[in-house]
Amino acid sequence: MTPADLATLIKETAVKVMESHELDSSVLPETVTVERPRNPEHGDYATNVALQVAKKAGANPRELGGWLAEALADNDAVAEADIAGPGFINIRLAADAQGEIVAQILRAGKEYGSNDSFAGKKVNLEFVSANPTGPIHLGGTRWAAVGDSLGRVLEASGAQVTREYYFNDHGGQIDRFSRSLVAAAKGEPTPEDGYGGAYIQDIAQAVVEKNPSALEGSDEEVQEAFRADGVEMMFAQIKQSLHEFGVDFDVYFHENSLFESGAVDAALEKLKAEGHMYEAENAWWLKSTDYGDSKDRVVVKSDGNAAYIAGDIAYVADKFDRGHDLNIYMLGADHHGYVPRLKAAAAALGYNADAVEVLIGQLVNLLRDGKPVRMSKRAGTVITMEDLVAAIGVDASRYSLVRSSVDQSIDIDLGLWESQSSDNPVYYVQYGHARLCSIGRKAAELGVDSEGADLSLLTHDREGDLIRTLGEFPAVVEEAAQLREPHRIARYAEDLAAVFHRFYDSCQVLPKAGEDEAPIHGARLALAQASRVVLANALTMVGVSTPEKM
Repeated sequence: MTPADLATLIKETAVKVMESHELDSSVLPETVTVERPRNPEHGDYATNVALQVAKKAGANPRELGGWLAEALADNDAVAEADIAGPGFINIRLAADAQGEIVAQILRAGKEYGSNDSFAGKKVNLEFVSANPTGPIHLGGTRWAAVGDSLGRVLEASGAQVTREYYFNDHGGQIDRFSRSLVAAAKGEPTPEDGYGGAYIQDIAQAVVEKNPSALEGSDEEVQEAFRADGVEMMFAQIKQSLHEFGVDFDVYFHENSLFESGAVDAALEKLKAEGHMYEAENAWWLKSTDYGDSKDRVVVKSDGNAAYIAGDIAYVADKFDRGHDLNIYMLGADHHGYVPRLKAAAAALGYNADAVEVLIGQLVNLLRDGKPVRMSKRAGTVITMEDLVAAIGVDASRYSLVRSSVDQSIDIDLGLWESQSSDNPVYYVQYGHARLCSIGRKAAELGVDSEGADLSLLTHDREGDLIRTLGEFPAVVEEAAQLREPHRIARYAEDLAAVFHRFYDSCQVLPKAGEDEAPIHGARLALAQASRVVLANALTMVGVSTPEKM
């Protein structure tokens, strides 16, 4: 019986108890809270439902709790139910009900942990969206890891997720990029506002190799030649780096298409016609303060050129028009101002502003021996995704970036993440999975089978700890999806690995040499197999491999 199953049982029992005492059961919450007590001696689980609803129902909390505890204790799945304090109910499950969690996991396999909290929802998840003017830096690398993991968590919760990369191929940064390529191809210094780094030289050379006449013609023709081929080559490198990082997108949306298709003009004309924009100081402004923004935003500048928000307005309309119920933007630490403006744009266009969410990611710092790692030679001024992967590998890179809340800055100690020790979180979790696989191989050699095992034999304290931890996984996944916090999955995996290692150190899973197989061995093998399933599901959900040997 998982915590969710127990919550259902408690509510059903509470309804019967309250109605039998002529109390209003409609005051019960939709989902009853079930938690593990801090002190395991108090029981397997606890609920505060009696405290929560007694006053509303006109009853004494402790009295209502006593009635409910008595009724729960009569259920075959419950070994004990006791009232504590002002009305808390401590519950200890029957051994076979607890063992049913193991059976449930083995039946579900890769699907264990999934839920339907987002069933029927279409989610547009936009992340990374780095400008095609250079390699992906550490901030973008963090979003690649977190965004892909969030997509997996949402899909496990029933959502239909579109992973989207917004390709910024319109505006001044592209002009500066192409001028930098031209200067490199001519052997001239990098323009003052241009991009430096060895990658610029590499791409400039590749453009010339592809098109030997690229430097011929007027300045405008030369710049256009380098812009077209250079952006294409840079973006191809970005996509390849992401693919090697385990991140692929369903949609690559080109910003320029919004202007070329007339979508920007159409959106702005709609806002003007409906009175959501006004003209002042020879510019056009969005009345974004009407929707909670701190100030109105310039949409068309006084020189007649569109401000950056013009594309944002058309883009948010496009997302809604494609039928997405929720649009999540994952942006960098310097983009806080985008939160109110994007919501204002959606509301002014007549869409649900609450269906626009902006997650802001904080900075990432690389350290070695407590000292900042110096800048990348290839990128010139930033550390790139390739730099991080070259130092510690894909798995450690992804895990180190996913395991912390995005609203926290993080320091990645390369020495720690390179190490093969229990201090390295990803090594610790992967080692747990490899150890579980080793148990499976050894069991096969010994002929030990878990088929038909008596799971009610799993009564050791360490067995109970492990089973209850396994039972929490579906709730962790659902909470991670609801809060958009995939780091909860990584932290759960670490907790599970720790609980498993303690179980393994205390409980002999397989017969020792010369020892006959006993029923407990089959039961513990089933528990180990269930642990491997859940640990693998958690690692997969954060995009990290599940090695069978280490």
